[in-house]
Amino acid sequence: MSVTSKQWQLTTESELPTKYQAEIEPFWQQHVNHGHFNGRDDVQIYYASAIHPNSRGDIVISNGRIESLLKYKEVIFDLYQNGFSVFALDHRGQGKSGRMHSDPHRGFVRHFDDYVADLDHFVRHVVKDMSQHPLNLLCHSMGSAIGAMYLTQHPNMFCKAAFCAPMFGIQPVLPPWLSRAMGHTLIGINRLLSSTPWYFPGQSGYRALSFEQNVLTRSQVRYQIFRDEYQRSPDIQLGGVTSHWLLAAVNAMQHILTNAQHITLPTMLLQAKADQVVHNISQNAVLAAMPNAHKYIYDDSEHEILMERDEIKNKALGDIMTFFTVNVP
Repeated sequence: MSVTSKQWQLTTESELPTKYQAEIEPFWQQHVNHGHFNGRDDVQIYYASAIHPNSRGDIVISNGRIESLLKYKEVIFDLYQNGFSVFALDHRGQGKSGRMHSDPHRGFVRHFDDYVADLDHFVRHVVKDMSQHPLNLLCHSMGSAIGAMYLTQHPNMFCKAAFCAPMFGIQPVLPPWLSRAMGHTLIGINRLLSSTPWYFPGQSGYRALSFEQNVLTRSQVRYQIFRDEYQRSPDIQLGGVTSHWLLAAVNAMQHILTNAQHITLPTMLLQAKADQVVHNISQNAVLAAMPNAHKYIYDDSEHEILMERDEIKNKALGDIMTFFTVNVP
């Protein structure tokens, strides 16, 4: 299921290096406002907003693990240029939001409900005060898991949702019982020996992988811009996951599968056919349980659909904007 992106004004890879400095960065300085609020347990949550003076729709972005909203400058610029107001936050433990322990590189959260509570505060007490229209939810990867959990608890807060490469299962796939057993065992040993959350085996601190090593996108220019942003702002760098995060993620993904039938609003699921990060079969299982959801497949896309080559990124963003505006006068 797909639609054309020709009606939309979208940035291309060939113009991006020049346009990023000449237009996107000035836009970010002149039209994007920034702020913080205290989330659950007083963890400071960073957010940004770009309010279009003649908005055709309002979009809330829930980004993925490791990410910061600073990584979405091109996406937010494109959405704004096409008439949307955009609101985005950095989830606790990453980006410019507060960490819950002393090592900022360790991917940690106690429960995904903490993410959901932060998102709820953001929507109710920040976005709603500035919003001009019914809200649309745009999520990527882990942000989709957070968004899906949110919608099972608050089904009427958004009018439509788009899940990009949603984290409804993680590769390599392990049986949930085994993942939980490993998580509980490792966390138990960790608590006996240290107050600092340990990385899950095989995980480590932030590493700037070369383009050739990456499994996120086939767009070299967009990948380099992402890495440059993280080099300029080292406080947004994040490494691998802890056992605590992984156990919380396993529980969250099970919750989503069990409660997917309660996500009743119009939903689009954007699936990256070449994804090596999340599990597409798990996406299909959740999709089948959602009563008002449709799948859009991007055959040559790796995990980061909105950071991919033009034929994927611009097609997907056009599909999303069309989906959010259809039947809106």
